[in-house]
Amino acid sequence: MNEIVTHKFGIGAPVRRREDANLITGRGHYTTDYTPAGTVHALVLRSSMAHARIAVSGLEEARALPGVHLIWTAADVTGLGGLPCKALPRQVDGTKVSPPPHPLLADGVVRHVGDPIAFIVADSLNAARDAAEQVMVDYDPLGVVTDTAAALDPAAPLVWPERGSNVAFELASGDKAATDAAFAAAARVVELTVVNNRVVSNYMEPRAAVGEYDPSTGRWTLTAGTQGGHGIRNIVAKDIMKVDPARIRVVTPDVGGGFGTKSFVYGEYPLVLKAAEALGRPVKWVSDRTEHFLIDAHGRDNVTTARLAMDADGRFLGLRVDLIAAMGAYLHQFGPYIPQGGVSMSTGLYDIPVMDVRVRGVFTNTAPVDAYRGAGRPEAAFVLERLVDLTARETGIDPIELRARNLIRPEQLPYRTASGRLYDTGEFEAHMRRGVEVSDWAGFSARREASRAAGKWRGRGIATYVEACAFPGSEEANMVLNPNGTVTLFIGTQTNGQGHATAYGQIIAAYLGIDVEKVETVQGDTDRVRRGEGTGGSRSIPLGAASVDIASRKLVEQIKELAADKLEASAGDIELKDGTARVVGTDRSLTLADIAGAADAEKLKAQGEFTQEECTYPNGTHICEVEVDPDTGVTTLDRYFIVDDFGVTVNPVLLAGQVHGGVVQAIGQALMEHTVYDDSGQLLTATFLDYCMPRADNFPELHFETRNVPSTTNMLGIKGAGEAGTIGATPAVMNAVVDALDFGAGIRHIDMPATPARIWAAIHGG
Repeated sequence: MNEIVTHKFGIGAPVRRREDANLITGRGHYTTDYTPAGTVHALVLRSSMAHARIAVSGLEEARALPGVHLIWTAADVTGLGGLPCKALPRQVDGTKVSPPPHPLLADGVVRHVGDPIAFIVADSLNAARDAAEQVMVDYDPLGVVTDTAAALDPAAPLVWPERGSNVAFELASGDKAATDAAFAAAARVVELTVVNNRVVSNYMEPRAAVGEYDPSTGRWTLTAGTQGGHGIRNIVAKDIMKVDPARIRVVTPDVGGGFGTKSFVYGEYPLVLKAAEALGRPVKWVSDRTEHFLIDAHGRDNVTTARLAMDADGRFLGLRVDLIAAMGAYLHQFGPYIPQGGVSMSTGLYDIPVMDVRVRGVFTNTAPVDAYRGAGRPEAAFVLERLVDLTARETGIDPIELRARNLIRPEQLPYRTASGRLYDTGEFEAHMRRGVEVSDWAGFSARREASRAAGKWRGRGIATYVEACAFPGSEEANMVLNPNGTVTLFIGTQTNGQGHATAYGQIIAAYLGIDVEKVETVQGDTDRVRRGEGTGGSRSIPLGAASVDIASRKLVEQIKELAADKLEASAGDIELKDGTARVVGTDRSLTLADIAGAADAEKLKAQGEFTQEECTYPNGTHICEVEVDPDTGVTTLDRYFIVDDFGVTVNPVLLAGQVHGGVVQAIGQALMEHTVYDDSGQLLTATFLDYCMPRADNFPELHFETRNVPSTTNMLGIKGAGEAGTIGATPAVMNAVVDALDFGAGIRHIDMPATPARIWAAIHGG
């Protein structure tokens, strides 16, 4: 591992975020801030019913209204492809997953509330709304199913009748025969069924898109908040518009949060591009918050039954999982991969030798489901850690002792799991023991008694977790030393608020001996950045920073050679410091600007690309304490402790922000966030009046520390951290809630979200 010797910058330095000054003072530049001259405005007329045959009329009258430029329905976009599903794993019968069509505009049938019916472009949004009022949609209602488990009922209405059932796909992993044998030999088996509730991303910035067309070049420009413009460009070009990707430029300005949901192509993107071409004017579409609730890919929504077999000493012998995963009305871009990837982490940090996992994806008349922060790994950790905690209750074994007996030991590493995952490094019991220490586990009884005296039930919960991230692949980094002595980095990751410019900049600054403010990071422009894999799966820093490290070292050597030639010294005698190249031990020096101004431009460029062959596996322990008020059902989160292993910390300030944000999102899911459809398919939680979001005053101070063991699969030892908070937090919180309910009322299970109403009903038998 390369060590950068510096205190101010470099890996490990607590450099403050460079991005914040603009973002918190209103000087950020988002998609909605971009309105080129001559822009017209788009609106999508969406289905008000969850499942129906439709007939559209009144189009000519609507098109004739003042200010209306264009109204398209399915018949007008037959030359465009639909939204593709790129996740086609092989099923248990040997066939690949076969997605149904996902049209840009509904063709005769709508399958969820919000399904697009017509695309309207007018001088103003109000004019487009007037036109939408004139378009008549006749609905012939069809049967509706919205409940995930109920979709498998033979009597349930079919989302796609021609497929014969609501099963979208069936996958399996593990060794069924070996698992059968383990269960047959078990002294005890514990079973649990859990619901992993559906959630909505609710990033601060709803999606928006601006399409432009240049007839002189035959090229389109899409400006949109994304998690990677190159992937968006390629799908829009190849799968939908059927053109060379070189003809499309994707520009991503500041992005107000992504969480996986902005990784995907949505129908508005190709539609604004084709409309811009048809009209010869820029076309702008902006989602409102309710539209976000209705149409952007949702997260989670699993119903899982898990069974754990153990011997007489409480050692785990085998695991069986049966997972039903809602896919919504269509198979979204990566939808089938989410439960598939999640169940590959089913055994967590435990030495469970065999497993048998069944996954069924099901269609429902709801918005599609796809990757949401953690993308399958939080779901797997939640099932396992709730099951392990229930096992401790059922067997009477202390939950710490039960985990300690079964956690993978350091001497077993590298460890191949029953699903084939290869954990390279870690000290799993050690971070759990550290969590027990810092949380004052031993002092819990006194705190519980104090709570009881105040009429409250106190509970504590623990969860150990592991995730797979920084998936195999690479990220190219290109750097150039500019004539003024600054450095520009071009890289295809995409910041969504994580602080990439700070993290990359501090590495470059340390190597080149310059201030971090002299490093510019260019992302989010497919014309300026040659290629890129975007941001997702906690990959940007593990892969991006490693590539930046390689490019930085190359550029340093080239600068030293250029300086040595001019200073008549050996390159080995040159040091870069304070913006100069200096002969060590002398006063002979040149500024980086001097060097850049006199050198061949090609010698001022450097490229780095680190390729990773195996995932990294961040892991850790979360411990929390809650108080439940039995009179109201209100849960108060009182204490929270995190001990994580992220391999290497690049910037502790950025890292803490990532962990805190992930924990808050997970606790939101555990205690309050809930996406609710009624039996007719209407979304009852389509505004913040109905969908409860976490606030700062819902949380105590979060104690966070690391106990890092560097990864051997990553060049810099980094394991990744962007999703980790969402993985450890939901089971820790729900284990604490159940502990409180078991203490007060003998209740050993409650599903997320543990809202006051649900808890009160459980206590009082409602």
